Amino acid sequence: MSFLTLFLIAVGLSADAFAVALGKGLQMRRLSAQGVLALAITFGLFQGLMPVLGWAVATGFSDYVTSVDHWIAFGLLAVIGAKMIWEAFGDDEGDEGDGRVPFVELMVLGVATSIDALAVGISFAFLDVSVAFAAVLIGVTTFVLTAVGVFLGHRAGVRFRGPAEVVGGLVLIGIGLKILLEHTGVV
Repeated sequence: MSFLTLFLIAVGLSADAFAVALGKGLQMRRLSAQGVLALAITFGLFQGLMPVLGWAVATGFSDYVTSVDHWIAFGLLAVIGAKMIWEAFGDDEGDEGDGRVPFVELMVLGVATSIDALAVGISFAFLDVSVAFAAVLIGVTTFVLTAVGVFLGHRAGVRFRGPAEVVGGLVLIGIGLKILLEHTGVV
């Protein structure tokens, strides 16, 4: 598989992480290097490790993983999106007031945005792909796009905080629904 093809796969897999990063950036009242790095590292690691995991379990568990991955992604993204919408109508003192994202939320978002990477890893087992190179490329691409997403989201959020949080939550729910519909064959 060519570098260009792998890079396009990496960008495609990073799209969900970028959208979530935009939403988290919208929520941050104060942008911190710690918050940006926490999201970028978490998303980059999950996106990079999931293809390796998918590749490793491809022979024995591929039918099970691909039959439920869309439900897992939908559920996790819907819960986080609903939480963002709820917080948009709450008080101004959210968890991201100091620019940090809680650890549990980081882990949930990391898994939710990388489920597709697991499925791609399964397909790598049947293709001529250097899994290690692909995983690094996917992880680095996701890291960069996540950091950019947080910065862009924060810039927009400073001006349009309340409505932007609602839109960010709806985007997360929409991404989860899109994954669910694509994987169930509706779209």
